[in-house]
Amino acid sequence: MNAQAPLIAFIGGGNMAASLIGGLLAAGHPATAIRVAEPDAERAAALAKRFAVSTVADNAAAIADAEIILLATKPQQAVEALRGLQPKAGATLLSIAAGVRVASLRALLGPGVDIVRTMPNTPALYGAGITGLYAEPAASAQVRARAEYVLGAAGAICWVEREELIDAVTALSGSGPAYFFLVTEALREAGVKLGLSSEVAHQLALQTFAGSARMAQESRVDVATLRAQVTSKGGTTAAALAVLESAGLRSTFEQALTAAAERGRQMGDELAASAGI
Repeated sequence: MNAQAPLIAFIGGGNMAASLIGGLLAAGHPATAIRVAEPDAERAAALAKRFAVSTVADNAAAIADAEIILLATKPQQAVEALRGLQPKAGATLLSIAAGVRVASLRALLGPGVDIVRTMPNTPALYGAGITGLYAEPAASAQVRARAEYVLGAAGAICWVEREELIDAVTALSGSGPAYFFLVTEALREAGVKLGLSSEVAHQLALQTFAGSARMAQESRVDVATLRAQVTSKGGTTAAALAVLESAGLRSTFEQALTAAAERGRQMGDELAASAGI
């Protein structure tokens, strides 16, 4: 797609926008074909200096003639950011605002814009994220290609067939890094109680997770099989896993993800109400 680079406008210049801009530039997208609406003058100046992209304070000015618009504001700011905007006909809006439904976006922008809801996660800041995407059934191949072009700059992507599944994506991978960080904390603290220094316990916990994730990715063996392979009958791993299973680890994660998905649905209701839908 970057042979004839489309003009991409970002509404919001926060960390996720910066990671996507960096990824696009690394993939060969020209800085001259990126425009960022960022009202914070200091932040705008930093983006312009770092990426040599055009920055403006006004959202309408940013999206003028843009073929792809990426909504990168906080969910609570999305309605106000889009209200009154008139994208060019045939433009594609990619939203990374959690909970903001297609119907709300459509009510604000009208019928002439193609809309894709997405949910990236924070490892995108290092080009190692994963993004779930949803496009309306009538979305063309071009719309999907545009979404993959932009969000693929931050890592892997996967499509879901129904919009409500974006709430599940949010619960699993959008919020997922926090679960990883929490478990890393817990392992570190448990290691300290067993006599390790905090530094050594942290190093062991972090590298064990990093190595295990790489092993799972590169071996292409199902994680349940990998777990079984490192769990000798009557051994130390089996003793530890028995405690985790008896404590209800699986049901706890199920409850946690259900709570996160439900909160996403509630946010969608709240934001729809604020948009007058």
